[in-house]
Amino acid sequence: MPTTGIPPLGVTRTTDGTCFAVWSHNAARIDLCLFDKQGKKELRRLPMTRDGDVHSIILAGVPLGTRYGLRAEGVYSPDHGLWFDPSKLLVDPYAVELDRPFRHDPRLTMFGEETADLVPKAIVTDVKAVKPKPPLFEPGGLIYEVAVKPFTMLHPGIPEKKRGTLAALAEPVVIEHLTRLGVSAVELMPIIAWIDERHLPPLGLHNGWGYNPIAPMALDPRLVPGGVKELRKTVEALHKAGIGVILDLVFNHSGESDRYGTTLSMRGLDNLTYYRHVTDEPGELINDTGCGNTIACDHPMVRRLILDSLRHFVLAAGVDGFRFDLASILGRDMGGFHRDAALFAAIAVDPLLSDRILIAEPWDTGPGGYQLGNFPHPFLEWNDRARDDIRRYWRGDRHAVGTLATALAGSSETFSRWGETTTRSVNFIAAHDGFTLFDLVAYARKHNEANGEGNRDGHNENYSWNNGAEGATEDPEVDAARRNDAMALAGSLFASRGTIMLTAGDEGGRSQHGNNNAYAQDNVTTWLDWEALDQQLVDHTAALSAMRRRFGVFDDTSFFTGQGDVDWLRLDGRPMTVEDWEHPATDNFIMVLATGDRQQQRSTRLAVVINRSHALHPFRPPPSLDGEWRDALTGVALPACAPARTVTFLVEVF
Repeated sequence: MPTTGIPPLGVTRTTDGTCFAVWSHNAARIDLCLFDKQGKKELRRLPMTRDGDVHSIILAGVPLGTRYGLRAEGVYSPDHGLWFDPSKLLVDPYAVELDRPFRHDPRLTMFGEETADLVPKAIVTDVKAVKPKPPLFEPGGLIYEVAVKPFTMLHPGIPEKKRGTLAALAEPVVIEHLTRLGVSAVELMPIIAWIDERHLPPLGLHNGWGYNPIAPMALDPRLVPGGVKELRKTVEALHKAGIGVILDLVFNHSGESDRYGTTLSMRGLDNLTYYRHVTDEPGELINDTGCGNTIACDHPMVRRLILDSLRHFVLAAGVDGFRFDLASILGRDMGGFHRDAALFAAIAVDPLLSDRILIAEPWDTGPGGYQLGNFPHPFLEWNDRARDDIRRYWRGDRHAVGTLATALAGSSETFSRWGETTTRSVNFIAAHDGFTLFDLVAYARKHNEANGEGNRDGHNENYSWNNGAEGATEDPEVDAARRNDAMALAGSLFASRGTIMLTAGDEGGRSQHGNNNAYAQDNVTTWLDWEALDQQLVDHTAALSAMRRRFGVFDDTSFFTGQGDVDWLRLDGRPMTVEDWEHPATDNFIMVLATGDRQQQRSTRLAVVINRSHALHPFRPPPSLDGEWRDALTGVALPACAPARTVTFLVEVF
């Protein structure tokens, strides 16, 4: 079904008036509902004119700030995938601002129950376009994953009225911290309006992550009370500091959930179009996301909605790119995942989107959902395999040296299978989903009891260890070991080739007390305690980042050739042999890299000495004829032994 020729959807202000337009193939009729300034009283209900599958109406004299919603009439037969119920006020899928957050209520799931008092109203907004500039972020840089509210709620240097909002990221104290860490781009966890999963309110819990959205362009008023203007100003402030902005977007499912979920927008407008259903069973939603429904990204109109959403954020705010949650859904049709899917092809040729940074979480929970390495260029991909291999090495697993080296080198085995010569890997040790970096070395098992699901939720295998005590301890030796291991994990991340990602607070040892699925902990469990950050860890992370920026070998995304660009040595300076790589107890090695030194402005070598043993080990770097080896982080002379459980960076100084 072609979408060319279909007029703009949503709200368009023209010389003839304000046009409201929505697409639905199966609705018999759609009404536009106008509300008072408080969004409480419905003032007018106007039938929209149908032209094909576009329902529209043009009104004169509609001021900016007008609140509106939609109602759709048609057959109500959930067994046939039809959910039309005019008692349900519906949010325009093209809404860009809402007057209030979503909140769950049983009436949203019941046929015939009026919901206008519950559902947010869309706001007629004048969105001025900016001229997009080329993205500041380039592959190979440092991405800093940020959940806006948890990151800013407890920062003492942020004005209290801004805490918990997007505007807080533009505050000088925040930008100073990001600059100190050498952040190339912030990746904002969802700031799109979301609704709590229905099981959370009875537990007294709330979704604090936002991965349960309703309308893909509508900013959540709790996080972005200033709407599109606040987003644009925050992006401008970060850009001025040389920091890019990547939005984490959810196009794989919506908060309308499964058959027993809410009717808020797409379900009430055209459930059969917007969501995927089991063949010959139109009442049965496909759940390839584990969230109750799956958005039909292969449908032309859904694809248009996604593309229009991406264009909106580029034009309205100048964002640098996007991270896509459960991104395998974007390439799915009823036959499975396709790396040449129409949506990917459309992004690649779109004049507004083709140069944006694109990052895929390359899996979903459906059949054939794990697609690491299979997304088309230029998509970067979250590399959970490298994540787990780095964790397993430092945990002490046997046969872990070879996989660690592969991860450090950019995972060529994964990303060269389609003939590519550069890595598209986003390497990370920890992300929002799972243990924090410090909890990896403080907890051997998950502790999700506060989520109210009997500790059944969250991953069971985290490749973590506790250094001799589970959780908080007053033992100084255990604390010292954990700090050391956290530094080693961070060192491995910053030593890896390609793009890297650090989750906010992990630079300072933040903890979620062993909760590895903290989406429902909108409280001090996830709120970053800035005053409790371990400054020794923060300093170490900043030093690692400065070192990484100094040497071009790390942000180079091309694969190693082994022809003088990398050597793998034993600690005695001899080349690693097949037996060394395959020996189950090999604990250490040296990675020697040919690199440009931006500080010395010349070519040099860097030796990365990796020792997971609990003992000191003498080591011998390659001979230097014209210079000497010094610690790249501190500048001190070459140590005689590789310290226990460390990553040591040595630079050849001339």
